[in-house]
Amino acid sequence: MNGLKFRLYGKTAFFKKPDVNSFVYFTYNNIHKIALLGLLGSIIGFSGYSLQYDFNKTKKDNNMDYPEFYDKLKDFKLAIVPISKGGGFPKKIQQFNNGVGYASREEGGNLIVREQWLENPCWEIYILENGSLEYKKINEYLISSKCVFMPYLGKNDHIASIDQVEEVLISTPSDLYIDSLFPYTKDVEIGTFPKNDEDDIVLFREVSPISLNKDYNFYEFVELMYTNLEVINIDTIKNVYSCNEKNLVFI
Repeated sequence: MNGLKFRLYGKTAFFKKPDVNSFVYFTYNNIHKIALLGLLGSIIGFSGYSLQYDFNKTKKDNNMDYPEFYDKLKDFKLAIVPISKGGGFPKKIQQFNNGVGYASREEGGNLIVREQWLENPCWEIYILENGSLEYKKINEYLISSKCVFMPYLGKNDHIASIDQVEEVLISTPSDLYIDSLFPYTKDVEIGTFPKNDEDDIVLFREVSPISLNKDYNFYEFVELMYTNLEVINIDTIKNVYSCNEKNLVFI
């Protein structure tokens, strides 16, 4: 089985959580699947939420409620490996003014925005080959360093960099450790021994978007885990493969 691997990184990133308070907008700790599909879609020219209505009108069966990037790429299987010892990245609150006039009803039309940004995030991304024309086009564009729209990490304030692109061979799991983010349920049994005896134990969990609701485009969530501890019953987890001596779960 074949796949595509690349490194995705940037100086900053912001993947906005929908559950925020009135003081600050918070970010997810890692790029989530919806944002990653949007990034891949932008590279090969698929439209997003802002043109969703126009895209739906082009459907012959008139039975499409997703933005174009998600409609075309939602069945892709992706693995996300944080290049971070703890599974997350440093974060800082950034404050700036939005003075476009219509941003706020406050006097002067100036809105003070506070956002929590990831600092120097970096991931290894793996895409499982599915034989589609979209996969072939993504493969071609990434290897050739081409894009239709500039990819970014959550917002266009955060330009994405992509390198180390290569086609890879995907095989069966090699041991009981998982090196990527993977869905966590109560049935997953975590051991007590880290992959390398000298390393501190890492056990990171976060509820993250995994799909879009068709009726309203709301996020649908799963809890993802990143750990260097063994997964005793790894055979119960779906879509586990091995590549470059890493075990990956494709979500």
